Amino acid sequence: MTCHREGRYRDLHPPNEKRTVMARQDATATLADIRAVRPTLAPSERRVADVVLADPARASGFSISVLAEHAETSVATVMRFCRTVGLTSYSQLRLALAAAAARELAREGESPAPGTDISVTDTVDEIVKKIIYNEIRVLEDTGAALDIEMLNRAIDVVSGARRVDISGVGASAFVAQDLHQKLHRIGRIAFVWSDRHSAVTAAALLGPGDVAFAVSHSGETDDVVEFLDAAAGCGATTIALTNSPRSALAEAADIVLTTCARETPFRSGATVSRIAQLAVVDCLFVGVAQRSFGETTTALEKTHAAVQRHRRSPRRTSNNG
Repeated sequence: MTCHREGRYRDLHPPNEKRTVMARQDATATLADIRAVRPTLAPSERRVADVVLADPARASGFSISVLAEHAETSVATVMRFCRTVGLTSYSQLRLALAAAAARELAREGESPAPGTDISVTDTVDEIVKKIIYNEIRVLEDTGAALDIEMLNRAIDVVSGARRVDISGVGASAFVAQDLHQKLHRIGRIAFVWSDRHSAVTAAALLGPGDVAFAVSHSGETDDVVEFLDAAAGCGATTIALTNSPRSALAEAADIVLTTCARETPFRSGATVSRIAQLAVVDCLFVGVAQRSFGETTTALEKTHAAVQRHRRSPRRTSNNG
């Protein structure tokens, strides 16, 4: 059977709602939103983002024309940038930047480690501090930028799904496997696919009432985009977990869950992206578990008992020296 998809996208959103544009106007989330959307911005808007992120406190004092001058672009582009990050006016951006800058300054002051990437000259102690600092920071940024309405919708559809098929490749495959293991432990019918052919074959068998869930940090991995497209063409609800809310994967999905991990020269940004993805998976899993608490508890007790007999008993310590 060949499934077909009408048009490029199957939006479950109201007509005027765009999921690929940041819609939350929480001031503390604005910098996280800008970091998340930056890789997908047009070059002129990206220059605005770079000026803002380089020194949020200073940028909050700029007039719109001064910011445009620093970004070597037009006032119209600055306004377009504001709308891209979910703000309706430039004054709203200035207020959000001031509040977010104050929050970041306080957080920097509390941290023993600088917010920079790991360098080749760092000691092991410095590496530990920087990694822990960056992982805490990406979790905070992801929590601030995560669209709770989208998360609620994901919880709803996964809770009511006949089956859930999950796909991720490379590092994202481990996150896909984690979600599969969690759903499987509470009695949900779930499958995980890490290669392209298996994924699209499984997607071809999905239909209304099923869910296809794809994981990709960049959102531009052809394998998982094709997986979602195939699943959507057969009537399944599609969910994307990505760091790029305007990526091809996000545009192919009905529901988009975004992380907010920073890219850095030493690729520690790619390392912490996994932490952010796992945190979002945990939020989704707990939400699903809550919807059927009695069944979940029973399933967890059964699966715990099944593996418990394979564990060794703790060794007793001798008091005789």
